[in-house]
Amino acid sequence: MKFKRIAIGAAAISVAIMLAACSGGRPATGSGEGSTDNKGALVGVAMPTKVSERWIADGNAVKSDLEKNGYKVDLEYANNDIPTQVQQVNTMITKGAKVLIVASIDGGSLTDQLDAAAKAGIKVISYDRLLTGDKNVDYYVSFDNYKVGVYQANSLLTGLGVLDASGNKTGAKGPFNIEVFAGSPDDNNATFFFNGAMDTLKPYIADGTLVVKSGQTAFNQVAILRWDPATAKARMQDLVAKSYSGGAAVQGVLSPYDGLSDGILSALEGAGYGSGGKKLPIITGQDAEVASVKQIIAGTQYSTIYKDTRQLANEAAKMANDILTGTKPEVNDTKSYDNKTKIVPSYLFQPVVVTKDNYQKVLIDSGYYKESDLK
Repeated sequence: MKFKRIAIGAAAISVAIMLAACSGGRPATGSGEGSTDNKGALVGVAMPTKVSERWIADGNAVKSDLEKNGYKVDLEYANNDIPTQVQQVNTMITKGAKVLIVASIDGGSLTDQLDAAAKAGIKVISYDRLLTGDKNVDYYVSFDNYKVGVYQANSLLTGLGVLDASGNKTGAKGPFNIEVFAGSPDDNNATFFFNGAMDTLKPYIADGTLVVKSGQTAFNQVAILRWDPATAKARMQDLVAKSYSGGAAVQGVLSPYDGLSDGILSALEGAGYGSGGKKLPIITGQDAEVASVKQIIAGTQYSTIYKDTRQLANEAAKMANDILTGTKPEVNDTKSYDNKTKIVPSYLFQPVVVTKDNYQKVLIDSGYYKESDLK
C-alpha cells in the first residue's frame, strides 16, 4: 500500500514553527487526527492469541506493513488471558506508543486502558473485534460480520440441498436435522455472526424444513466461550447423546469458526459419523484455516468463510499511518457498530464463501495459500 505524503513548503513550516513558539503548542496538522512529526513512532499491536493461526498471520501482517512505513512496532499476543492483555496494553502506553491497534479477548475488558490512552493522546484502532463500553475507540476495521453469518447459513442450506449454487430454493422440504453453534459471548462479532445466520435460518425452521432436535437456538444456549474447540467438541458429544440416541442423524451443523468445526467434527466422527454408511453432516466454518481447508478438500467439512486478513492488516496499518501523518482515515460505515457508548467509524471488507468447488480460485490463485500448504 502506498501512502500519501504531506508536502509542506518551507515557508509554511516557518510559519507553523513561529505559531507553535508563540502558543507553546505543536504546529496544527489541519485534520486534528495527529501530528506530522511522528516519523519512527511506536505503534502498539495487541492480538488475542496464537492458538488460532489467523491471529498469528494478522499480527505479522500488521507489523510488516507498519515497519515498511518506518514505524516501530510492539506486537504482543495474550494467549487468550485477559489480565495478560490488560498488562500488555498498559505497557504499550507506558512505552509511549502513539497509536494502539487492538484485537481484544473480551471487548469490554480494556476500559481503563482506553481511558489512559485517551489522556495520553493515543488514538485507538479496534481490530476485527469491537472494543465496547468506552467512548475512546477512534476507529474500527473489520469485515461485514452480519453478512458472514448470512453466508454461513446460506452455505448450510446449499449443502443440505435446500438452496442451489445460485441461492435459489430447490423445493427440498426436508425435514433436515441441524444443530447450531455460536462464538464467544465476550466477542462482539459473535452476536453479529449469530444474528446474520439465525435471521436467515429462522424461516426454514418455522416451516419445518429445518429441525433443531435439541431445541437449543438461543445465543446463550449455543455460545462457546473463548471459541474453544474442546468446549465445542464436548457440547456436540452431549447433543448426540441426548438428542440423537434414537436413530435420528445430525444432517447439518452451523459452526461459526473453523476451530469449533474441528471440535464438532471430532465429536461426530467419535460417534460413528463418516463411517459404516453414516454420512457426516454439512458443517460450516470461518477463517479458511489450513486444517479446515484440507477437510473441505477431503469432503469432511463443507464450507468456510474466507476473510482476506491481508486486507484487514493493511487497512489497520494505513489508518495508523494516516493518524500519525495528520490525515483523516477513510471509513465506509458510520452506522453499524455501536460499542454501547458511540457509533465507531468503521472500514468493512466483504467475506467470501469457500467450498471444494472454489477453494483453488479463492485461496490459491489469489496467493493467500500455496498449493503445497494444502497437501
